[in-house]
Amino acid sequence: MSDDMKKNWFLAMPFIIMDIFIRIQAGSTNYIRPTMIIPTIIFSAVWIVTIVSVSRCLRPILGRIFYGTCFTLFFSLFFTHCVYFLYTGFFFGFRLTESADEGSAYIWDTIKNTNPLIFVFCILLVGTAAYVLIKFPKREKKSDFRKLIRSLVIFVLVLLVNPLLLGRANSALEWDTWRNPRNVYQNFNDSNKCMKICGLYEYSLRDFYITFLMPEKPDNPKELAFLKEIYKDEKKHGKNDFTGVFKGKNVIFLQLEGIDSWMFNEKDMPNAYSLLENSINFTNHYSYYNGGGSTFNSELAVTTGFLTPISYSKNPYTFSTNLFEYSLPNVLKTEGYSSNAFHMNTGEYYSRELNYLNWGYDGYHSLMDDEGRSDANAQLDTELILNESFYEKMFLQKQPFMNYIITYTPHTPFTLSSPMGKALAEKIYGKGTVPSLSEEKVARLFATETDDMIGLLMQGLKDNGLYDNTVIVAYADHYLYTINDKSILDKYKRTDNNLINHTPFFIWSSDTAKMNVDKVNSQLDILPTVLNMLGIEYDENHYIGNDIFDDSFTGYAFFSDYSWYDGNVYVENGEVKEGTNYEKDYIKETNDLINRKIQQNDLTLKYDYFRRME
Repeated sequence: MSDDMKKNWFLAMPFIIMDIFIRIQAGSTNYIRPTMIIPTIIFSAVWIVTIVSVSRCLRPILGRIFYGTCFTLFFSLFFTHCVYFLYTGFFFGFRLTESADEGSAYIWDTIKNTNPLIFVFCILLVGTAAYVLIKFPKREKKSDFRKLIRSLVIFVLVLLVNPLLLGRANSALEWDTWRNPRNVYQNFNDSNKCMKICGLYEYSLRDFYITFLMPEKPDNPKELAFLKEIYKDEKKHGKNDFTGVFKGKNVIFLQLEGIDSWMFNEKDMPNAYSLLENSINFTNHYSYYNGGGSTFNSELAVTTGFLTPISYSKNPYTFSTNLFEYSLPNVLKTEGYSSNAFHMNTGEYYSRELNYLNWGYDGYHSLMDDEGRSDANAQLDTELILNESFYEKMFLQKQPFMNYIITYTPHTPFTLSSPMGKALAEKIYGKGTVPSLSEEKVARLFATETDDMIGLLMQGLKDNGLYDNTVIVAYADHYLYTINDKSILDKYKRTDNNLINHTPFFIWSSDTAKMNVDKVNSQLDILPTVLNMLGIEYDENHYIGNDIFDDSFTGYAFFSDYSWYDGNVYVENGEVKEGTNYEKDYIKETNDLINRKIQQNDLTLKYDYFRRME
């Protein structure tokens, strides 16, 4: 190695150390894609090489000043990332400076309680940089402007071209857009994934640019006027026969992965079915389906009262920086409730950990993250209750509480050769004695596993004295569109239009009389309905859905193509496709209502309007 190369490595060392250390921290985020490996190396390399090259192109005194300034700047960010990540599990973003006043009182305590090893490492790092400055390589007294300009041109060209190596961004709405490195880089709304892709230096520049310098798309005055008209006056929800019937009770939201209407029966799901004896059963419930992650979209709808935009392509998990002041956990928090979410999958999946924190939950708990589980048995829903740590968090907590449990087992593929299928079949039949089963029978087997979890859940409530003081809100996230043999669906339900989205939804309480409600509704109506039953006042304008028990709500569900159904007529492209005994004025009025609701939903999210209202 030539002397010149050794000098370059000498200057680069403090910057390399910072980048490697940050990447080690980012390694705890379970996210890596082949297309990001080379670009992420290039991002860090071009920054470090450029800092070193510019430092050496300048006169010695100017080179020292430039080098020292760059180190001081990035070291400050490096230290901030280390401390913030240690306490939150997320990397720092400049957007947080917008709420700096709220956290300023805790900064000193946070720093004081930081792991001492961080301070030791940082002191050694500063010492290394100081030694580099003292031993800064000598060169001619004049600056080499040709080399300087060449270095800067290469730097800019590489930073412009390198993102293309991340792959092509999804132009259409797809469920796994959150996995696409190019989308992550462009949206830049998940700090942990962005740090893994960009490294310390590119992350800092892009974060600063997006937060402070990126030109905002001009507001549309008509759109803002529309929102202002909607939100200008409070529309306090009125009382009805179900207002406050569950006041003060604990609430468990049970989101049932893939439990279609044909699977919800006494044979396949005896525990869940038996709950109907003390339940309000919503027989005309429809799950909103889209291609952008329907499971998470149900979480978004039930928790915030909003769903994935219909008029433009955005995934439901990309609104992690929006303010959801009136979300389920935030509203319940004002009533003294704690709130926790439980699932098998990682917090990184669908950026759940980031979103649940933003929605106001006290914690998102993952078997894979919290318990380090990666075995096939971790995908069995009964593990959510059998796990001692989860059991304690669910049942042995201060009351009142709200638990949001997301099941997983009825998930594709429905084969015995899949790890989960094999694990479940051996659990039931024993090793070596598993019979051959069709896809439908395996799907039903999976549903029974979810039902076994429900049985354990109910027993946990009884064992811990919670049975008579807890409400269970159970619903499917979507119909079983993941099944390969679509003829199975044809046997049991309408499949030629959006009525295929018919799914189970019921609310159980030990003191509830059995009741069937046939008014049409969707996930959007769950949040306002539950708030009313808990006796919590709310502004109807803050949600897209309605309290199902409100006499003024006639009942309807709309879908991603603007079609809708009210129990009597099914309307598509503004025209009645099915149904009789209707008036043309009613169809027009409902078409206008649905369009207005969709516009409110989409624009509220687009403009982060609740933040503007503060």
